[in-house]
Amino acid sequence: MNKSTLALAVTVGVLAQQAGAAGFIEDSKASVSSRTYYFDADKREGASTPANRQREAAEGLKFDFQSGYTPGTVGFGIDAQALVGIHLDGGKGHHPDNNSFTPSDSDGSAESSWSRLAGNVKARVSKTEAHLGGALQPNMPILIANDSRVLPQTFEGGTITSKEIDNVTFNVGQLEHATGRASSNSTGLAVAGGTQDSNQFRYAGADWKVTKDLLLQYYYANLEDYYKQNFLGLVHVYPIAANQSFKTDIRYFDSSSDGKNGQAGYQFNNNNGYAKTPGEVDNKTWSATFTYTLGGSAFLLGHQRVSDDGGFVFLNQGNVVDGNGRNEGAGGASFYSFTDATVASFIRAGENTTYGQYSYDFASLGVPGLKASAAYLYGRDIKATNGVGDDLNERETDLRVDYVIQTGPLKGFGTTLRHGMYRGNTSTLDEDQTRLIFNYTYAFK
Repeated sequence: MNKSTLALAVTVGVLAQQAGAAGFIEDSKASVSSRTYYFDADKREGASTPANRQREAAEGLKFDFQSGYTPGTVGFGIDAQALVGIHLDGGKGHHPDNNSFTPSDSDGSAESSWSRLAGNVKARVSKTEAHLGGALQPNMPILIANDSRVLPQTFEGGTITSKEIDNVTFNVGQLEHATGRASSNSTGLAVAGGTQDSNQFRYAGADWKVTKDLLLQYYYANLEDYYKQNFLGLVHVYPIAANQSFKTDIRYFDSSSDGKNGQAGYQFNNNNGYAKTPGEVDNKTWSATFTYTLGGSAFLLGHQRVSDDGGFVFLNQGNVVDGNGRNEGAGGASFYSFTDATVASFIRAGENTTYGQYSYDFASLGVPGLKASAAYLYGRDIKATNGVGDDLNERETDLRVDYVIQTGPLKGFGTTLRHGMYRGNTSTLDEDQTRLIFNYTYAFK
């Protein structure tokens, strides 16, 4: 029994005597969600192998329970989560043995199912909340829990969120393990390329709502023996008229090496790009994005610059293996950038990326729930892995359509269709990727 499960069991026993207390039951929420997912990744080059032509379908089921808080100066509660993934189609001939979509069996074929159970204990004092457990799903500039496949990525540790000061939200925490989207087991923490566990990711930061239209952010994060990172952010929305606005979003990351980073097992693969000091973290990345909204239309244009000494860094446990040397399925990560696209990331050393997107909300035409978008990203000046030459480039076109049923017995049933087309002259193979996703959540009343 892991620490989060034990803590949850103990807390349930303690709170059982107060289960009927006002708030704990009355403010509780429970829901069950389903996600049916078809994933098609077609590498346009290379041999016709599962790694180059992946076609799979899977079903994800998730049960969430969130209690309210017991009465008193200090209120206590629990959160619980149960997840099950079921592989539907795409046998060994279409399943790459890399745990990117579903877990792999010992022979390289897809596991028929996988599951996990986790929970958090929580406490609240005034406007400050603390959570401790293994079902944490952070969403901050320095860490975003990935939810781009069948089941979500979760983390184990402790977090504190405080809103004691008006218009300011403070976040601090320490995370120790992660459970990947295609795994039943937790692992230690690492970056892409790192095979040794780090059990300490500490962070602290604040979101300051200066005015109703201006948000300032600062965060500091430290993954022990891998990297230190500072983040500064600014988001401003200028309201032009009732149906018009202009949004400015500026982001800056400064990341450097920490502890054993660069030594065997603690190396960073620099997103398969150049590094001034191989294996070490050394990066500065900034971006500026501007969005003009008029009625149902939104026009986005932005630019991102990755420094020359090394690629952008974030948590990614994809290279962590178990005692038998097998991948735990802990890979797959999200990061706080507009270039986190359908296929590629555009975050290698030296890369200058210009991107644009047009999106439309059909509610303006009387079709609420229907949205569509088209995006294009072009990255250039990528430094080759040997540091020679700067003419490497990559580009991607992404198309997306979302529809959520608004009324009737299937209210809330959502469909998403995504298609990404990646081309370039880097080490990444050209790829076409298609995702078809059906989501539905039923909230118990």
